[in-house]
Amino acid sequence: MTGAPSSIIWAPCLPLWLLTTLATLCLLIGLYGALRRSQGVLWRMGALLLGLLWLANPRQTHPHMQVQPQDALLVVDISPSMGIGDRQKLVQQARTQLLHQGRTLHNLTIHELEVPGGNGQGTRLFEAMDRASLSLNNPAGIFLLTDGMDHDIPSQLPPSLKDMTGRVIPLHLLLAAKGEETDRRLRVLSAPPYVIIGQTAHIRIQVDDLGTTEGQPVDILEHGPDGQTKILAHTQSGQPVDLDVPVTHAGLTLKELIASPLQGEASLRNNSTIIRLQGVRDRLRVLLVSGVPNQGARVWRTLLKADPSVDLVHFTILRSPDTEDDTPLSDLALIPFPTHELFAQKINSFDLIILDGFRNQNILPESYLENIARYVRKGGGLLVVGGPEMTQIGTLQDTPVGSVLPAHIPAENGVITQPFSPERTALGLSHPVTRALPEHGPWGNKWGPWYRALRTDQTQGRTLLATPSGSPLLVLDQRGQGRVAMLLSDQIWLWSRGEKGGGPQAELLRRLSHWLMKEPELEENQLEAHIDHGRLTVTRTTLTPLHDVQADVIGPDGHHTALPLTHHMPEHENLWSGSLMLPSLPEQTGRIWTIHQDELSTTVALPDTNPLEDQDLRSTATGLASLVAHSGGAVFWLGTGNVPEIRQIAEGHTLHGKGWAGLPLHQTALSTGNTSTAFLPGWLLLILILAMMGLGWWREGR
Repeated sequence: MTGAPSSIIWAPCLPLWLLTTLATLCLLIGLYGALRRSQGVLWRMGALLLGLLWLANPRQTHPHMQVQPQDALLVVDISPSMGIGDRQKLVQQARTQLLHQGRTLHNLTIHELEVPGGNGQGTRLFEAMDRASLSLNNPAGIFLLTDGMDHDIPSQLPPSLKDMTGRVIPLHLLLAAKGEETDRRLRVLSAPPYVIIGQTAHIRIQVDDLGTTEGQPVDILEHGPDGQTKILAHTQSGQPVDLDVPVTHAGLTLKELIASPLQGEASLRNNSTIIRLQGVRDRLRVLLVSGVPNQGARVWRTLLKADPSVDLVHFTILRSPDTEDDTPLSDLALIPFPTHELFAQKINSFDLIILDGFRNQNILPESYLENIARYVRKGGGLLVVGGPEMTQIGTLQDTPVGSVLPAHIPAENGVITQPFSPERTALGLSHPVTRALPEHGPWGNKWGPWYRALRTDQTQGRTLLATPSGSPLLVLDQRGQGRVAMLLSDQIWLWSRGEKGGGPQAELLRRLSHWLMKEPELEENQLEAHIDHGRLTVTRTTLTPLHDVQADVIGPDGHHTALPLTHHMPEHENLWSGSLMLPSLPEQTGRIWTIHQDELSTTVALPDTNPLEDQDLRSTATGLASLVAHSGGAVFWLGTGNVPEIRQIAEGHTLHGKGWAGLPLHQTALSTGNTSTAFLPGWLLLILILAMMGLGWWREGR
C-alpha cells in the first residue's frame, strides 16, 4: 500500500439526458438488428456505446500525498548482564552510529531510551518500550541494543510494535556479541532452610550448559576461607548431584560451591552458588513449674505453646504436702507431682527451667534443689519469677538454689507496692535481650505500669530493667557454664492485658528465654557482619571494656585486611563497628568473607542482587527472534562490526537486507486538492471503436 485509495468521477462532454437518450437509441437499434439477423450490427452498436462512454468522460482522481515525519525508538539495555565482556563498548559504538545516521535522514527523529534492569527484577525491556511508545507521534520502528536476555518477552506483538492505526512496525535487534554464546550455570535444586545441629544437610545441585549440548564433564568444588578449593564431586552437566554438608553449630553456615568453567562460556558469574544453612536445635524442652495459680502462668503457657519448636512440660502446685484435706485420696483427681522424675532422672534433658511464683514448702527435698543448682552450673538455663513468696518462710533463696540466684530479697520490707513503669538501665540499652524492645506502641512513649515488685539488698550480675527509683527488676547472670535470670515482679502479665497500653511483654519474655537457652542472636559477645552495596560493615557487641578494637577481614582470595572498630553511637557504649568498601575481585575468586575479632569469628557472603539476571548470561537471539520476525525486523550481531544502515522504505516492501535496516515511510493525504486522469485513455478507446467498426463492416460484407 503506497497511499490513500483513488476514486472514479464522471465529467461528461454532453448533457446527461442526451447521453442517456443516445445510449437508449443504440440499444434499440442493436436489438432491432439482432431480430432481423443483420450481420455486423452488434459490433457497430458496441462501437457506438464505446463512443458514448468516451463522451461520458470517466476520470480517476488521486489525492495529494505527503510523507509523515517519522519517530524511531532507540532502546539501550544497561542491565547488569551488559557489563560482561565488551558488550557495553559494542552497544555504545552502535548507539553513536545510529544517532548520527538519524540526524542525516529527512523527517526522522530518533528517541533514546535506557533500560537499567536488575534489582532482583531481571531485565524488562518491553515494559519500558510500551511506556515510551505512547509519546511517539508516528512510530516507524524500534532499534533494540541488548544481549538478548529479557525477562518480560510477550507471547504476541506488544503495543509498542504497533502504531495508532494498528500497523505493525519493525523491531530490529542489535546484539552485543559476534554470534550465539554459551554459558554454564550452577543451581541448587533443593536445600533445607533449617538443619538440626549435629545432623547433615542433604543438598541437590545441577550444572546446566546453555547454548550447547549437555553431558559434558564438570567438577564441583568448594571454595574455602583461605582462598583454596577442593573437589567434592565429578559429574556431567545436566545430571543432578547430591551432597551432604554437616552442620556443627547454631546460626548460619555458609558454603560456596563452584562448577569448573566451560570453554568459551560468556561469564563465570553464575558458575558458583552460596548455600545458606541455618543451624537450629532440636525441639527445645522447657519445664515450667508454677506455684499457686496466677495470671503469669497463663502468659507463660501462651508464649511457649505458640512456638512450635518448644516442648513444654507445665506443672502447677495446687496443694503442698502439709495441706490438710479430709478428702479421701481415692477421690482426688490431681496428678501427683513427679518430683523424682523431673528433678533427678530427666532434669538434664531440659533446655530451660522456669520457676514462677514457686515456694518450696517442703515440696522438693534438698537433694533435688541441689540438682537444680548443679544443672545451672553445667550449662542449663534457669528463670525465677518472684513475687511475695520470696519473702516468706521456705523461699528458694534459702535453699541450695539460692547459690546460683543473682539477687537476694530481705524478709522485711522486701515488697514494693506502688505503681511504676519499668525502665531500661544504661546496660539494658545495649544488652541484646532488651536493646531492641520497642519503645513506642499502644502505651505511647512509656510502658504501662506494674504495681508490685521486690526490693533487693544485694545483686550480682547485670541489671537490665529497673524501677524509676533504681530498684532492679530484671537481673541476668552466668553461673559456671549455665545462665540464670530473675524477674523481680510477678506482674508482667499486666502488659498482656493492655494495662494503660501494656508493654512488649511477649518480645521481652521470648528474648529472655532464648538468651537463657543460648540462642546465638542473643549472645552478649557477638561479632556480626553484613554487606550492602559493596560495603562490608562489622559490628562487635561486648559487655567487657575493650581498647584498640580491630577486626581481621579475610577475603575470598585469602588476603587479610585490618579493620579498626570504633564507637559510632555514644548511647550504646557496648557496640563497636567499622566498615570498608570491598575491592572488586575476579568472578572465579569467590564470594565469602571471613571476619575474626579476638576469639570470635563470622562469615558473610556477597548478596545475590540479581538472581534472575544471573540465570542465563549468554548473548543470544533465541528469546526475541520470533517477535523480530513477526514485526518484519532483522537480527544484527554487533561483534562482527555489523552496525546496520538505516533506510527509509516505502510501505509494503521488505524492511531489512544485508547490512541495512528499514523504516516504513508512512504517507498521509493532504486536503489541498486532488489530481485526476482519464480512466480510459483516448487513444485506446479510438483504437477499440475503429476495430469494432471494421469488424462490423467485415461481417456485413460476408
